[in-house]
Amino acid sequence: MKKLNQLYNIDSNVEIKDIKINSKEVTKGDLFVCTSGVTADRHNFIDQAIDNGASAVIVSKNIDEKKVPIIKVKDTNEELSTLCQKFYDYPNEKLKMIGVTGTDGKTSTATIIQTLIGKDICGYIGTNGRSWKNKKMDDNPNTTPDETILYKFLNDFKNDGCTHVAMEVSSEAYYRKRLENLEFDVSCYTNVTPEHINIHGSFDNYINCKKELFRRTKKSGYCILNIDEKYYEDIKEACNGKVLTYGKNEAATLQIIDYKIFPKKTLVTWKYKGKKYEIESPLLGDFNVYNLSAGMLVCLSMGFNIEKLVKNIKLIYISGRLELLNTNTPYYVMVDYAHTPNGIKNLLNFVHNLDINRSIVVIGSAGERDFLKRPVMGKTILENANYAIFTYEDPRSENPLDIIEMLIKDIKDTHHNYEIEVDRHKAIEKAINMAKEKDIVLVLGKGNETYQKLKNETIYFNDIEECYNAVSKRKERELLVKEKI
Repeated sequence: MKKLNQLYNIDSNVEIKDIKINSKEVTKGDLFVCTSGVTADRHNFIDQAIDNGASAVIVSKNIDEKKVPIIKVKDTNEELSTLCQKFYDYPNEKLKMIGVTGTDGKTSTATIIQTLIGKDICGYIGTNGRSWKNKKMDDNPNTTPDETILYKFLNDFKNDGCTHVAMEVSSEAYYRKRLENLEFDVSCYTNVTPEHINIHGSFDNYINCKKELFRRTKKSGYCILNIDEKYYEDIKEACNGKVLTYGKNEAATLQIIDYKIFPKKTLVTWKYKGKKYEIESPLLGDFNVYNLSAGMLVCLSMGFNIEKLVKNIKLIYISGRLELLNTNTPYYVMVDYAHTPNGIKNLLNFVHNLDINRSIVVIGSAGERDFLKRPVMGKTILENANYAIFTYEDPRSENPLDIIEMLIKDIKDTHHNYEIEVDRHKAIEKAINMAKEKDIVLVLGKGNETYQKLKNETIYFNDIEECYNAVSKRKERELLVKEKI
């Protein structure tokens, strides 16, 4: 809590309890900042914020006099970051800030970094919420939260004794100016494929927002790049810190010499500073070899001992990523977050290298998000999976059938290995009921998230729980049939 005159040069000692940008969330004592969002200008909700108890308001437009102090700034969106840092006494300056960006692999790599360093001193912020020490909270509205939430999280980490933070950094966060004035000690790049083009307008704009993380890395810091990736040289040009690389290329700082993928583990051989290291990873898929290598090099750049890091590899667990469920059935069930064409293709390539028969995919596409990728997603699925069931996935205000129609529009006349079941609950049940011995059911797009965003409400929904329930129902039916026989 701070007084207004501690934040601004103003003759008012009104107490500020918190900072809010949503007038509906304002409570007594909050400071309301009139930022401009995707669909709303918060200047239009000043009276509502004051009625809800706002102690003061920050604006960038001329407005009529109000019963609470009004402070005018040049740009409220840009002001928000500076204000939040000051309100929480600059917690980012007391933590080692690690940022991970890329189209795919952000969650896995950031989680790997946290585990390697240790959850007792390293916090995590990203798609899977936030976690630190023995605490975990699924309270992130965005991959990279807005400033009012982000700096509160950083302050919580600092107050609980954390020294490092591994956070996912989205291109949209820079596009929305959520990370103004925030520098990183280490930045990490996984890959870039076309994504969020409807927001950024072009692929060039999208990748330029990705580059912003590396421009905002401290000169004394490190930029960790995938040397094998298509846009490596392009990203490298934007780096402000010292560049270190990982990959198969012999020039890589941490070189991937070899790896062998088994059903439940991966054996990896690295070369680092002239010495070879053979390790066993619980992560599956060649993409996770790269994610693990990225995480390892991030930690090495910060001075952590490689032998200690290697010991922590066995502790890595990434919720909702390649999560093979313990169903005790002759078929397999896996839940994964894959929701981009590249991520889906990589996952299916991995799955079909296993000892399986058919792959049955349950998938949708989020409403009000990146509609340009939908036809590519549908084509990728039907060209790489044996069968697909298209369903809803956070449709929001969109009609789920319209979303599905976009997914199949380029292949509906040439491919027939799919069906439509709008209800996700029924789609999961249908996929599990049709699975035969050595088939694998893949439920994609949501991972371990616990919600579905429908038109006017958000409901509880978890793919993992739905899968276990469907398996249990199938077992009960099969047992009844067996007893009758």
